[in-house]
Amino acid sequence: MLRSAEVKSFPARAPHRSLLKSLGLDDRELEKPFIAVVNSYSEIVPGHLHLRTVADAVKRGVLEAGGVPFEVNTIAICDGIAMGHKGMMYSLPSREVIADSIELVVEAHRFDGIVLVCSCDKIIPGMLMAAARLNLPAIVVTGGPMLPGYYRGENVTLAKIFEALGEYNSGRLTLEDLRELENSVCPGPGSCSGMFTANTMACMVEAMGMGVPGVATAPAVSAERLRIAHESGRLIVELVKRGLGARDILTYKAFHNAIAVDIALGGSTNTALHLPAIAREAGIKLSLDAFDDMSRRVPQLCTISPNGTHTILDFHQAGGVMALMDEIRDYLYLDAITVTGKTIGDLVSQYSVRRRDVIRSIESPVRRDGGLAVLKGTLAPEGSVVKLAGVPKGMWRFSGPARVFDSEEEAVEAIKAGEVQGGEVLVIRFEGPKGGPGMREMLTATSLIVGMGLWEKVALVTDGRFSGASRGLVVGHVSPEAAEGGPIAKVENGDMITIDIQKRRLDVSFVSREGRQQRHAIASRKPIARGYLSRYVRLVSSAAEGAVLRE
Repeated sequence: MLRSAEVKSFPARAPHRSLLKSLGLDDRELEKPFIAVVNSYSEIVPGHLHLRTVADAVKRGVLEAGGVPFEVNTIAICDGIAMGHKGMMYSLPSREVIADSIELVVEAHRFDGIVLVCSCDKIIPGMLMAAARLNLPAIVVTGGPMLPGYYRGENVTLAKIFEALGEYNSGRLTLEDLRELENSVCPGPGSCSGMFTANTMACMVEAMGMGVPGVATAPAVSAERLRIAHESGRLIVELVKRGLGARDILTYKAFHNAIAVDIALGGSTNTALHLPAIAREAGIKLSLDAFDDMSRRVPQLCTISPNGTHTILDFHQAGGVMALMDEIRDYLYLDAITVTGKTIGDLVSQYSVRRRDVIRSIESPVRRDGGLAVLKGTLAPEGSVVKLAGVPKGMWRFSGPARVFDSEEEAVEAIKAGEVQGGEVLVIRFEGPKGGPGMREMLTATSLIVGMGLWEKVALVTDGRFSGASRGLVVGHVSPEAAEGGPIAKVENGDMITIDIQKRRLDVSFVSREGRQQRHAIASRKPIARGYLSRYVRLVSSAAEGAVLRE
């Protein structure tokens, strides 16, 4: 029996049926599976601007397969627009709101299956968390990547304009150049065109088997994107008939495969927050160590922006996620099931790498170590995360005096003023899940460092996090965070910090301990007394646990 019978069986649910008939449904349609098409369409988020068209294609597929689609909505935040100000406090917390809102509407209306139409950084993981929690038949259809921009003979991504601010600030770029670049970087709808968090998470969808082949990389404005959406609409009805729930796909094997793909891509460090959070909803414990263990085994095969000059369009043309998975098949669980009904092994065997400049071979990788490492030590007893793919050669071991800031804004002002010296380790703290609150991304700071030519001279350590567009020796997710009294709260200017990637260590040598507890008390921010963030601060866990809300 369909789950939706709880709201449409006759005669017991005649009142409910009358409401459904007010929507224009007839008796025949009331016998069919009810499919929620959850759409995060928004006119303020570039990655979501076109999702009405994508959702329409999904609904067409549902109808053709014998289901009845109902489009419902949830929120979306653009991290790029929210970057570098108070708005970024709300980005990561929105992930939980998205998951909760989907749970509420799907449970209340007793849908039989769900298609999750989404793009961008927190929306994709939020929807995957909801899918795992509900354990209904579910398929994810991402909106696809934006086409790359074009500026003076080269393809460019959003990372270019953020870093250009540093070039402008240091006098290496004119105001006219900056304006031209501003008008060139983002040519239309879609998720920003590098291997930033949005596209990394889209690749995780495909790697885990929660979307059809090509869903991660087909351009947002392509007919292929609409065909993928249409196919997904047809498939969800089949999944309902088979009774295949999301947790049948989101198994340990699926998460293992996703991490392997993430490492080979050199993807965003935010996967170390999102994959454990999704796994938790699926009843699977996924620790930071799983990422580090995989990175010691799986090599990095791609150099996609910000780690190189390639874009997601290049990656798609090279064969995309499926071709990459075929290349690393020896590290995967090939028997993991997907929404197509086929295994990962069945799917990847149909693909091969079409551009070796974009997807390198196992025998000739970009680097033998993978794209991400977990560092622990006296500064980060519970762990921290660094994207190896973005670290310059020669900086795998770096030691220098701390330059301490109690917010990103303080650090940005110092960088702009030319106060940062080569050899220093910038420490930005009280930016963690509780301390920020909301664990803001430090993209403004890291981009200024790059743009001002300092990225091979200084390191940055924070209990906040980084955009997938960040590069350099930047270590985030330091746990415990400053607001929880972690060691990072006690660091002062001049303390020596040592980053040793090979040994996976992040350590601090305190010059003097006098007055440190007092500084911690002074630096703590005034508590937020009302609104969502006040509740979030009370409930959120550490970055090492995925910054999930405690039950």
